[in-house]
Amino acid sequence: METNNKRRNSSGKEKKIKRKQVLEKKKAINEIIKAACAVKDHLTAFPPFCQYDRNGLSVYLETGFGEHLSSLMKKYIQNLLKANMEGPYGSEWLTEEKVKRREMVAPEARYIFVRLSPNSSLDENPVNKNEKGPCTQWMGDGDRVVGFVHYRFIVEEDIPVIYVYELQLETCAQGKGLGKFLMQLIELIARKNRMGAVMLTVQKANVSAMHFYTNKLRYVISTISPSRVDPLIGAEKSYEILCKTFDGEAKAKLEENIYRRDQ
Repeated sequence: METNNKRRNSSGKEKKIKRKQVLEKKKAINEIIKAACAVKDHLTAFPPFCQYDRNGLSVYLETGFGEHLSSLMKKYIQNLLKANMEGPYGSEWLTEEKVKRREMVAPEARYIFVRLSPNSSLDENPVNKNEKGPCTQWMGDGDRVVGFVHYRFIVEEDIPVIYVYELQLETCAQGKGLGKFLMQLIELIARKNRMGAVMLTVQKANVSAMHFYTNKLRYVISTISPSRVDPLIGAEKSYEILCKTFDGEAKAKLEENIYRRDQ
């Protein structure tokens, strides 16, 4: 009887210790997210990335917040999203557009806006001459906006991550290395703020975007993507979730799936 009581007491202590460890870890992760969100301008830590002057394109970057977007900026974002994403989403676009409008102005939404440098010239000819030229035009104050990144600091599988909701560039700003430059900046911001990974969602129909992320930037399909959670369900979904991890725990949970196999 005494032995059984000792075992129960030992088991109870182990559970308490484990619960405490779980709570402490959760608290630590929340503190990391809170600290990252408290930074007003993540660009200030990376002065060389505040401007881009290559391949005939001269632009500079500025920070923005979802809850502080002007009505003209909201309209611009909506127009650029429609121009770039209506095709890949197909029949799902009408529903998805409403979702994106809500996401766009959320308090946790962070932005990097791309503006043309003063007196810069921009080649308005599309990269692919068979494609249409830019479908959007900045109508607000200041230098012309030609693209943006919408990102957030969130938690996935108990890992703090930057999730890139949107990376959108006008046609005239594409094919000049700017997209890769912006994603490198996002990865630097992630590492600086102790994130375990950068994650994003790509439509399967957006073949060029999938190639860009997986081939050029070496992102991989995450364990939380539908196709890896359940291939049958994944086959019915129109998207994949991609990730690039920066430490062992993030790699194990978001890439290798060893935690789920052991469960």
